[in-house]
Amino acid sequence: MEHLTTFNTIRNMIESRTATVDVIGLGYVGLPLSIALTDSEYNVIGLDVDVSKVYELNSGISRIEAVPSKSLCAALERKKFTATTDFSCISDCNVIIICVPTPLTEDKQPDTTFINSACTQISKNLRAGQLIVLESTSYPGTTEELVKPLLEASGLLVEADIFLAFSPEREDPGNKSFNTKNIPKVVSGYREFSTQLATAFYSSFLSDVVPVRNLRTAEAVKLTENTFRAVNIGLINELKIAFDAMDIDIWEVVEAATTKPFGYMPFYPGPGLGGHCIPVDPHYLNWKAKTFHRPIRIIEVAGQVNQAMPTYVLEKTAKALESHKGLELSKSSILIVGVSYKENIADTRESPALEIISRLIGAGATVHYTDPHVDEIVINTTGAKSSLIRSVSTVKIIHTQYDAIILVTDHDDFDYSAISGGKPIIVDTRNAARKRNLSSDIIIRA
Repeated sequence: MEHLTTFNTIRNMIESRTATVDVIGLGYVGLPLSIALTDSEYNVIGLDVDVSKVYELNSGISRIEAVPSKSLCAALERKKFTATTDFSCISDCNVIIICVPTPLTEDKQPDTTFINSACTQISKNLRAGQLIVLESTSYPGTTEELVKPLLEASGLLVEADIFLAFSPEREDPGNKSFNTKNIPKVVSGYREFSTQLATAFYSSFLSDVVPVRNLRTAEAVKLTENTFRAVNIGLINELKIAFDAMDIDIWEVVEAATTKPFGYMPFYPGPGLGGHCIPVDPHYLNWKAKTFHRPIRIIEVAGQVNQAMPTYVLEKTAKALESHKGLELSKSSILIVGVSYKENIADTRESPALEIISRLIGAGATVHYTDPHVDEIVINTTGAKSSLIRSVSTVKIIHTQYDAIILVTDHDDFDYSAISGGKPIIVDTRNAARKRNLSSDIIIRA
């Protein structure tokens, strides 16, 4: 009966909002989650290994656009949030949420280094009567096969002394309609008590919680969502290339197809996939499927198509420069418009712009970029060298003649009249020229 007493103690603290929550990883998932918790009167300790990030957060400076510094300062002033690098704080918490990165290795294998490290540190500071939730996206089986043994190395048993759950993050940076609080939250626990606790916890500060049958199902939900997007984007990218050869405008095709009120959902082509989720998550799923000798071949094909899109953009750019200006890439001056992976955010993770810039520099071109959300980027070029490049201002663009402009990310706050003022070749990967009514002698859709 002791485990029932432990269960009731945590549940009562959740229902009364007296539970202290530890959020491990204060990035695009962990920080918005932390502030959402403080809005519901939870006391939150944010834990991150980045010393400079912790210092900034405790000073009221947020680098995450979904969390304005004003909101962070309010939580600090109310003493509802504090950030630390000290893992010993775990012992003072009732609920521990893991929001660390899950990248891929170079050969597209799951890299669970950050989960391993976080769970090892948690295990050293665990005590009976705590709920641990993994939110980091990973392959089905991660929570039970990896996290549970690491936690039980403490000598505490899941579902008896401690409780364990998985709830996939569903953040969409830059989305003005959906945020942490109103995105439905999928959740499952190791067994019944863990599921009940995790459901009660998320229901206490989120509008819609969706319990599912088991941990593997919850883990598979997030992977299915992002695989769906990756595969359909791969399809539309491949159609773009085929239709281009047929002199068919893919954007007009999609616009017309969208008028069908059933059986069709629009996806849009681009210069490649970016962000932490869509280029990464399907490979986690495929890796796990291969362990059952059931590779998901459509994931592999879509990945190859999406990964090849920067090459397609460069080929279109080189051909346009040669055809219209008689120039080679090595003798061209090129402006990249937008380097974040999607519009209206500052996140450059896996952005195709970075590869495009790197390869242009490698080809000998003079390359600048402009992005009101990203002040500077580090570009890796051949020979393992890296270069720091800073965004150029609109004023500089006006007074600089570029041979070509590649529109990679269509931010709302771009001054497109200034960008296109010199009448360069415009290589448009986002249909921005048509949407923005840009005027240029040469507009190439890529």
